[in-house]
Amino acid sequence: MQALSKSESVSHLAADFQVSRKFVYQQAHKAKQALDESFGPAADEAEVLFHLPVTKTWLFQLILALVLICHCSYRGVVELFGDLFDLHISIGTIHNRLQSASMIATGINESQDLSGIDVGLHDEIFQGSQPVLAGVDAASTYCYLLQGVEKRDEETWGWYLLEKIEQGFTPDYTIGDGGQGLRAGQKAVMPETPCHGDVFHMQRQFATIANSLSRQAKGATSRRRQLEQKIAKARLTHQVTRQMRSRLGHARQKERKLISLARDLKTLRQWLCHDVFELAGPSLEVRQELYDFIVTELQKLECKQHPAIRTLCKALRKQRDDLLAFAGVLDRKLAAIARSFSLPMQTVREVCLLFRKRPTSNPYWERWNQLHSQLSGQFHGVMEAVAEALKQTPRASSLVENLNSRLRNYFFLRRSLSDSYLSLLQFFLNHRRFMRSQVTERVGKSPRELMTGDAHPHWLEMLGFQRFQRA
Repeated sequence: MQALSKSESVSHLAADFQVSRKFVYQQAHKAKQALDESFGPAADEAEVLFHLPVTKTWLFQLILALVLICHCSYRGVVELFGDLFDLHISIGTIHNRLQSASMIATGINESQDLSGIDVGLHDEIFQGSQPVLAGVDAASTYCYLLQGVEKRDEETWGWYLLEKIEQGFTPDYTIGDGGQGLRAGQKAVMPETPCHGDVFHMQRQFATIANSLSRQAKGATSRRRQLEQKIAKARLTHQVTRQMRSRLGHARQKERKLISLARDLKTLRQWLCHDVFELAGPSLEVRQELYDFIVTELQKLECKQHPAIRTLCKALRKQRDDLLAFAGVLDRKLAAIARSFSLPMQTVREVCLLFRKRPTSNPYWERWNQLHSQLSGQFHGVMEAVAEALKQTPRASSLVENLNSRLRNYFFLRRSLSDSYLSLLQFFLNHRRFMRSQVTERVGKSPRELMTGDAHPHWLEMLGFQRFQRA
């Protein structure tokens, strides 16, 4: 307001508020525009802004946009056409339009070269009881496999992976959970390609058991308190029985056992997540020792009352090498960085461990200064190289879970999933550009552009339509 009224010079205002003169001019310009819009004459909302040539082709585009962008049901499309366009359209017509678009989309999906995928993420998602095989590129989030099947056994996985191999799918390795069909199918058709374990599913299984025991311990505490209150009231009338004291003793004993078990499980889970499965961590050999120690301690907690712990132990024992395979990949990358900068491996490992600390904490900056003094001019180069190595070392197939959450908005509109519908969704999600993302380089690009590095037309234009543009 001072800048607009010119009661103070722009230079004085900039100095008083510790900003640049350009910033003051910008804010004054914004304020002037807001005042002009507030006190200016109201716009006529009935005024025609532009004319839209409505053709059958444009209406077919609208059908696709409503279903794919707006997650609209078939009957919702029928209602919109009737209310806004005074036009009747049948559900069969909508279905036929989507079918014709899916045929083009299927051809584009099957012609895509998949040789640019270095790490493939495999998992199975479900629509009701129907399994859907899914495969996603870890770097670009490109979905190269989305297939509804009746079974998820070795033969089914192998069949569809063979189709992807024909498209050039030759990753360095894949990541999947402990599904037997998934792993057996890949081993049958891609015997030289390792399948790493999925850390996400194991962490979730461990967390589920730990949280369940924690709730049981809280329940035991509540029951013990209730018995104590009941006995306290009975003492007032001298009606405390031996049975009540016995029940209280058993309740206290059960509470102590559950609290101790829940506390131990929580501690073991924290060690597993933060010391073993953490990406920026020690070498593979150290992780394996810690892993074995945690499994041994977990075995000591096994009991008949909690069979889930035994199941967890069995899964951890069987999947150790697969779950820790990412650490071997990271070790090789750090060794390459050490060679390129002519540094000891331990020094590069210390830089890697720096990424475990929070950048807002004092220990982070204390260690940062120590490493900076030690490495001098090489420090920033090593930091960037280690950060890139950590970024390009996936540990889990959780991107498939992310894809599943995006597909849920479409799946709930259908009782069953057809191959054509899944192909159309696969095409749409692969060629729709990200409007926002926590990963900066993904903003404004589609998964296919991220995977290939080449731009492509708008997804509607790829389906043979011409987009409307205002004059």
